[in-house]
Amino acid sequence: MIKNKGICQTKLRNLVKINTLGILLSIILVTGCIPQKEYVLLQDKSSDKNYQNPYKELSNITDKYYLQPNDYLFINVSTPDPKISEFFNQSGGTNMNNQRNQNFFYYQIDDSMNIDFPYVGLINLDGCNVKMGKVKVEKALEPFLKEYNLTFKLASNTFTALGEFRSQGVITMQKEQITIFEAVAMAGGVTPFGKQRKLLLTRQLPEGPVTYEIDLTDKNIVNSEYYYIYPNDMMYVRPMKAKQFGIGESFSIGLITTALALYLTLQSVIK
Repeated sequence: MIKNKGICQTKLRNLVKINTLGILLSIILVTGCIPQKEYVLLQDKSSDKNYQNPYKELSNITDKYYLQPNDYLFINVSTPDPKISEFFNQSGGTNMNNQRNQNFFYYQIDDSMNIDFPYVGLINLDGCNVKMGKVKVEKALEPFLKEYNLTFKLASNTFTALGEFRSQGVITMQKEQITIFEAVAMAGGVTPFGKQRKLLLTRQLPEGPVTYEIDLTDKNIVNSEYYYIYPNDMMYVRPMKAKQFGIGESFSIGLITTALALYLTLQSVIK
């Protein structure tokens, strides 16, 4: 009688352990599997229930970026007389990283939105994009030069990628504006546990910083005002809840099904 009671208690403990394992596996199965709609890009969601396009159409893709304090500009004045050109390029500019690049001097915008230009003095660029800034410098040169060519470009083209990107940090852009998908690719792409449907984009505007929530899986982003990334933009991707359970990228459905099959086999043996 005592022996049979001990066997029953052992079986009961084993059954409790297996049932507990089954519950844990069920939780992992529910939370660890990432639905396809969470990571497939550029989906057509027009047929989804209650879907409304949250993005405004893009009216103009150029000249959206406004100059900010601490931006670097590289500027060159070219005239028919090399000596005069050298005179307007010889001082005032700061060589970024102590290097010259094709005779361009780098000018840093100070906190008052001024640059100190050779011979001309301070030029205020408050509220200017690149084109408007070039016009400001041209007007400042009018009293001194009649025939010249001015090159005016933004030198500090970077954006920041944080959160569930494979490569986080400050990333250099190869041009003044890139698409949001180019930016994601430059950051190594979003990890399997990044919330691509809720990418946060923080952008500096003349009136102050603004944060937008962007769904990378929605194809309507292509024709929207958020399709392009500009200098000093910051992108942040939050992790999914699955990552809180310590599930890494090597975790797969195959591992879940194997463990589940083992659980069912053990349960059958106990019965």
